[in-house]
Amino acid sequence: MVSTMPTEAERREGKGKPRKAASPSIQPVTTEELLRKAYEPARLAAAYHPFYAGKIEMVPKVPIRDFNDFAIWYTPGVAEPCKTIHKDPEQVYQQTNKWNTIAIVTDGTRILGLGDIGPEAGLPVMEGKGILFKYLGGVDAVPICLGTKDPDEIIQAVKWLAPSFGGINLEDIANPKCFYILERLRAEMPIPVWHDDQQGTATITAAAAINAMKVVGKRLAEVQIAMVGAGAANIAIARLLVGVGAQCKNIIMVDSKGILNPSRAELKEHYPDKWRMCLESNAEGRTGGIREAMKDADLLVAASRPGPGVIHPDWVRGMASTPVVFATANPIPEIWPWEAKEAGAAIVATGRSDFPNQVNNSLGFPGIFRGTLDVRAKTISDGMCIAAAHALAQTAETHGLSPDYIVPTMDDWEVFPREAVAVGRKAIEEGLARIHLSPDELYERAEAIIVRARKQTLMLMRSQFIRNPPVVPQAPPAKAPREAHKAAEPVGRPEHAEA
Repeated sequence: MVSTMPTEAERREGKGKPRKAASPSIQPVTTEELLRKAYEPARLAAAYHPFYAGKIEMVPKVPIRDFNDFAIWYTPGVAEPCKTIHKDPEQVYQQTNKWNTIAIVTDGTRILGLGDIGPEAGLPVMEGKGILFKYLGGVDAVPICLGTKDPDEIIQAVKWLAPSFGGINLEDIANPKCFYILERLRAEMPIPVWHDDQQGTATITAAAAINAMKVVGKRLAEVQIAMVGAGAANIAIARLLVGVGAQCKNIIMVDSKGILNPSRAELKEHYPDKWRMCLESNAEGRTGGIREAMKDADLLVAASRPGPGVIHPDWVRGMASTPVVFATANPIPEIWPWEAKEAGAAIVATGRSDFPNQVNNSLGFPGIFRGTLDVRAKTISDGMCIAAAHALAQTAETHGLSPDYIVPTMDDWEVFPREAVAVGRKAIEEGLARIHLSPDELYERAEAIIVRARKQTLMLMRSQFIRNPPVVPQAPPAKAPREAHKAAEPVGRPEHAEA
């Protein structure tokens, strides 16, 4: 990862000369090899995490030449910036790291595909998120795992934390309270708040859909879209798909009880966003489960529960010609990519980096927050997310689209400053920015911050302050881990998705 910084020549030559990133193959020799590859990250994670005892730490960004410097950075000298901020609270952005620091806030109720495992068990995910924020976007992100599930207590806790942070990233909070929490905090907080499981996932999925339709030669405004899962991610994805050209009436969404349609009155009181989809989508009034939702669909967006076995190959065969399948559940997609390909899918995307077309919000949130912080935006609007989606799509198109390359990879370093520029410009256009910068200024600022973060990591690795990972014995060529298989085994035929 650390080898992907731009060269000096690239920076001089057009701010990000496109470089085609190699896409990982999904065609190893045998199914056993495919399974071994799929479970390899989990095997290594089990050894690496206790070895490093945490993935992030705090280090100084000021010089400590001798102990006398503590009198500058701490008492008595520190009283001067305190007095400055007291007179003008906006000075906190110049006198402290608030301008570049966000909180990653979770209650542990919807961790990846693992469900409600609690705040402590969610901490490794939040630390990992912090690495991505820093390395890809140059953003300092602090994990905050709250010991409450009450939505009003979460809202109050975030409000209490606001003076220390320049933004809030809500993460892995269960549906439907995540909608309520986000809506309240966006309306009541003086700093930008977003829910990555909604807005971040929606942004990268919209970008992938834009380019996938170009590859298969279809117009987004005309395609039929099946959406498996009606949780926070897919509700937001549907909204942004409409924002980039899809027709809501052509979307058919299915939850754990079946396809959303006006007869689903039980959703009206407690699930207003799902009820809105009942009324505005599915113009033909289709009923049934996943199989029926997927019939004749051009695009499948699955954001439900970990597979495999949630989506059956036969259902892919029942889709329209040259179908596109996004199976984004983590840690295991709803259908293995090679199974979807064998069933006729023209393009397959997952949420994983070890298969082609990673439709994962890690391509979105670092650059989006970079641009948001750099113009000190008051919020992150759908317009800013759509601008980021177009920047993502255009970056991949510049490199050359193909069935195995519809979105940039994390190796395409320039996508993050490009997103930052698009987001910052849209915030300025919408009147949400407190700082106005030109596109060149936005790019140069974002690039400098991101390159600095990457060079810091490389320096720490070369000096062995970040140690080399331990050697882990090769996994035997056997079956996938029992726990993963057990979780994936469907009871009967899984006709419905998770809510």
